[in-house]
Parts: sequence; C-alpha cells; structure tokens
Amino acid sequence: MAAAAAAGAAPSKPSGAMLLTMPLILLMMPEIIAAGVKTTLPKAKQQMQRQHNNHGSPYDDMMDRSGSTSRESPQGKFATHYHGGNWEAMLTEEQRLLYHLLRNYEKAVRPVRNASHPIVVKLGMTLTNIFDMDEKNQVLTINVWLDQEWKDELLRWDPKEFSNIQALRIPCDLIWLPDIVLYNNADDYTAGYMRSRAMVFYDGTVFWPPPTQLRSTCKISVTYFPFDSQRCSLKFGSWTYHGFQVDITNRSDNVDLTNYVVSGEFDLVHVHQKRRVVKYTCCPEPYPDVTFYIHIRRKTLYYMYNVIFPCLMMSVLTLLVFLLPPDSGEKISLGITVLLAFSVFVLAIAEKMPETSDAMPLIAVYLTIVMGMSSVSVVMTVMVLNFHHRGPFNQPIPPWIRRLVLQRLKRILGMKLTHPLSSQNGSCTRNGSLNSNGVLRRMSSRLQLDDFVISNAVTDPRKDFFMETEQIAIDHPGDSVLRKKARKLNELHTRLIKTLEFLIKRQEVEDHSLKLANEWRQVAQVIDRLLFWIFLVLTIVITAILLLVVPIWHYTRDDSEFDESQYGLH
Repeated sequence: MAAAAAAGAAPSKPSGAMLLTMPLILLMMPEIIAAGVKTTLPKAKQQMQRQHNNHGSPYDDMMDRSGSTSRESPQGKFATHYHGGNWEAMLTEEQRLLYHLLRNYEKAVRPVRNASHPIVVKLGMTLTNIFDMDEKNQVLTINVWLDQEWKDELLRWDPKEFSNIQALRIPCDLIWLPDIVLYNNADDYTAGYMRSRAMVFYDGTVFWPPPTQLRSTCKISVTYFPFDSQRCSLKFGSWTYHGFQVDITNRSDNVDLTNYVVSGEFDLVHVHQKRRVVKYTCCPEPYPDVTFYIHIRRKTLYYMYNVIFPCLMMSVLTLLVFLLPPDSGEKISLGITVLLAFSVFVLAIAEKMPETSDAMPLIAVYLTIVMGMSSVSVVMTVMVLNFHHRGPFNQPIPPWIRRLVLQRLKRILGMKLTHPLSSQNGSCTRNGSLNSNGVLRRMSSRLQLDDFVISNAVTDPRKDFFMETEQIAIDHPGDSVLRKKARKLNELHTRLIKTLEFLIKRQEVEDHSLKLANEWRQVAQVIDRLLFWIFLVLTIVITAILLLVVPIWHYTRDDSEFDESQYGLH
C-alpha cells in the first residue's frame, strides 16, 4: 500500500514487486466488496422480514413513507432500497412478482398491446343498504360495492415461474383504473371511491370492488305519501373514453343482494340493470353505460300509528259535536276544541311530511279535508244553536222549512218528537176553568140562587148576566138586601170575567210562544241529526277513498312490469 502511494505521488516505472502484487489485489477484490455488502445486508434483511410479516412489499413501504404517488420506476425504487448487486434474490415470491409486473408498467395509458382494441369493463353492483331518501333535495343515498372487472394485458405471468402464485393483491394506485363515474351524482365528483386493493390474476384479469356510498339525483314523487313508491336510476359510464376505447357491459344479469340489509323505512321491490349505448352531438363515437334501476316502496306502519289513527279518532270527535244536546251549552266548545286539536296535530306532523312543493301528499289532502269538515261542523253548530234559541223571539217557521224539515226530513230520519208543553198547558187550562167555575158556584150558593140560573151562569156567565139579575128581581121584588147583594155579585162577577179573559189571552200567547219555540227546537234537532249522518257518511267515504281505494289502486299499478320511462331517463 505504501508503494502504491509512493507511485501515485511521483510517476515512475512500475517495479517488479508491484507487478507481483497486482494479481493478489485483483483476487482479493470480491472479498472486499462482500465485506462492504455485509455491513448493509442485516439492516435490509430485517426490514424485508418486517414488511413480509405485514404482508406488504418494499415498494409499498417506500410509497407509504414518502406519501408520493409519482410514477418512478419500480426497478429504480427496489435498486435504491437494496444496496448490493444481487438484491432481487433476497425478495419474496410476491415481491419478485410485483417487481416483475410493475417494472415497465405505465398506469397513465390503457394497458393494451394494440391501441385499436377496446378494454371491456364488466360492471356490477352489490347493494348493501338503502341509507336515506331526501324528498326535499331529490337525493337517494345507498351503500354499494361497485364491482369492476377488466383484462389488463400488461399484468400477466406464468404461475410456474412464481411458486404457482395465481392472484396478487395490488394497491389500486399502482395500476390503470377505468374512469367510471356516476353520471347523475348529487355529491362531489372528486370524492371518488375507497382506494382499496385490486385483485390481479395471472391471465391479466383485474377485479376491483371498491365499497362506496352513492348519492344520486332521483325524481321523487310524494303524491301518494305515505303510500308512495319511488323509482330511481344510477347511470355509470366512462367520463373520457368512448366506446371504441373502453366498452362497458353488465358483469351479471342481476344486482347482487346477498349482503343487503333491510331498511326500516323502505321495502326493496325490484332492482334491474341494463346496458345502453348513447351517442352525443359532440362526438361521433358511441358512449356505452350501465344503468341500475331501483324500485323501492315506503313502509306505512309508522304513519298509520302516528298520523292516520289519531286523525281518525279526532274525526269521531267531530261527529260527537252533532250528538251533544244544544241545551248542554258545550257544542261550540267541543267543536272549537276539536278544531284546535287538528291544528296542533297538523303542526306536529309537519316535520314528518315531505318538504316539497311539486305535489300535495295524499295524507296532506286527507288532513286538509278532515280539518275542513271540523271547521264546517263549528259553523253548522252555530246555525243549529240559532234555530234552537229562535223560539222566544216569536218568529214563525217559514212554510218551506216546516214542510222540508218537520215533515219530510223528520220522517226520513225516523225521528219521533213529542210536544211536552202542549199537554202540560192543556191541563193547566182545564184546571183554571174548573177553579173559576167553583168560585162562581160558591158565590151563587151563598146568595141562594136558583140551581138553573147558577148552572147557566157557570156555563156561560157573560151571556146570562142580565138574565140572572132579572130573575132575581122577579123572584124577590121587595128584597132590597138581596138586590144589593146581587149588585155586588154582578160587579164581582164582571171583574172576575175580565180577569179570566186576561189570563186566558196571556195563556194563549204563552202557549203560542212555547209552541213556536218547541217547533224551532224540533227543527234544530232534525238538522243536527241530518248533519250527523252527513258527516258520518263523508268521513267513511273520504277515509275509504283516500286511505284504502287510492293506495290499493296505486299498488296495483305500481306492481306492473318494468318500464324504463318511469325512471325519468331519456
């Protein structure tokens, strides 16, 4: 070594000793290189063992540490990581296969040998859950696995050369991926799918099923809410490649539902998929797409117990307004209470109603009609109470009301109304006549009048008044005392007759007023009973039509065969 240094310091002719040591130095060179490799090999071996235990690759470790997705050559990365000449021999079979596949791979271009050949992408979907239906924003949210399968001509190998490895899981960022997007996406297009690994098989088949949550626009109709059903479509296609470069087909005949979790709000009626080819005005090439059609139906049990049944019970309370007697004084109070209850109930369930103005939901129509009937019942109750208390004003019943209500409607409704006041007044009149006749009899007996005269006076006092006086004068011409008594009796009798006439007239007026009041009350009772039957029939008919007939008709039409036009696609 010193001789070599001296030779370097001053150039001179090589000596014989140097010529003898040169072969020895050349022979020792491999050992010197091996010693340098041994200093770095344990560290690399430990790192390889750690990565092997984590089922990763040295390339993955470098990508994870650097956070870079740049397309530097995998060969360069491996060569940089393993210092030494025979570093490839230290890799596992999967690492060696990954290096073999990605050595000259470029993910920016389509992986085909012939540029004129298209890549056929088989697209399928595994539906796992119906997450949400936003009626206001017209958005359907579902959780799916979007299955994509294609042939990559640059990712092929012979399993015999790699320990019979037939499949390899590769990070999707390292290989070419088709730019399949959801055309009717309601979310951010840049969100993309989960960056899961892709399964690569030895024949070049690549299967990539990224799980994702899709938010698609959907024309939602709430006309038959809560008995509605919705038809939504999800259109998938390549964003930049036309059909001559990337051809999209169905991976299977039906959507996979083996992992589907039943929704608590919707029933899954039907799922269908169809391949379509569309030509746009901008480009002459065809653009194929695969569209998935989802038909769901809302479950009604929640709305039956929380909306419809309470509404029916309040409708029954509306009917009770017409059965409550007017004399109770609570008809108006009950009607207004039911109306206020409807108002509070509508406000309470407003949050459960779809917030849209495109159509009026069926349940909203029903609530509006029933609430309107409750308002009309209050108005009708006011009218009935007006009829009931109109009698004291001595307003006679119009003839047409008498004929229509007290004769026809009363007979049709089968009502038998009595006149309790008439029998009572008649007995009072008869008792009053007997009392006045008794007074006259007692007065005549005291004067010792003739029975015939007394009886005539009792029978018709006004007619035989002068006859009594004349008879008394003839029978007793000289009795002055009796004449004075007769004169007093005549005066008393005259006052008594006037009093009786006044009482009779007043009784007749009272009887007439009571008769009118009783007739108006009968009119009010008949109208009350008529309104009860009208509202009962209307409640039954409206409930049957809106909550039974219309939903059944909608379900019958909704279960028809698949029609693409019902999904809003053109």
